[in-house]
Amino acid sequence: MVILSNATYSVTSLGQNETKPPVQALIDTQRQRLTSSDPEERRDALMRLGALHRVAASREAMVGLTDASPMVRAVATKAILSIGADESVAALVPLISDKDEFVRREVAYALGLTRSHQATGALTNLLLNDKEDGVRSAAAVGLGEIGDETAVVTLANVLTPVAKNQGKRKTEKNVFVLRAAARSLGQIKSRAGVPALVATLSDEKQVDDVRREAALALGAIKDPAAVPALQNAANSGDPYLAQAAFQSLHKINP
Repeated sequence: MVILSNATYSVTSLGQNETKPPVQALIDTQRQRLTSSDPEERRDALMRLGALHRVAASREAMVGLTDASPMVRAVATKAILSIGADESVAALVPLISDKDEFVRREVAYALGLTRSHQATGALTNLLLNDKEDGVRSAAAVGLGEIGDETAVVTLANVLTPVAKNQGKRKTEKNVFVLRAAARSLGQIKSRAGVPALVATLSDEKQVDDVRREAALALGAIKDPAAVPALQNAANSGDPYLAQAAFQSLHKINP
């Protein structure tokens, strides 16, 4: 027997590796904890399963998506991601209609982490229709993480709505949602998003935080069509907006 770091390992022969507890044993332990009546213990078990980054661990975590506790369901959304993008999306999409705001928000972030274009429709639905600002903001973030160009029109209309496309939907006013939409357009890097970003940057009635995100997004896209608007913003009285515009101009034309 060899004593190492307070743990005992068996050695079959000199020079061979010690026999360590298998990952499956760790997974089995957490699976048992998922049957606990204590939601905090179930939550912790899911976090540990997710931290293993193993398909088998994520499969055990799937049960958490239907847990009675919103906190547990929310943690499960990320704990299952190791099963693969397509399977994760299929498992997560039903939760976009969860009655709990926190769960829907975490679902939106998790869908973005899948990087799967199959999640674009679900995130677009949340962005356009959810009543909670935090959920809509998370949906916009998720769309940027995925980078699907089919989301550009939706993000652009959220940022600078076109009346005929709005229908009965209210104009977005939440700063965090608008900032997330602008940032995501920059992440997707499609020139189709430039007109909405330029309009936002040039709108002096818009909140400076949103205008700064628009300026930075234009720098990420690097379309020369944005140069005049960025040059104007570089002379802004807001030093942070001016700096963002200057940085973006440098990216477009070093």
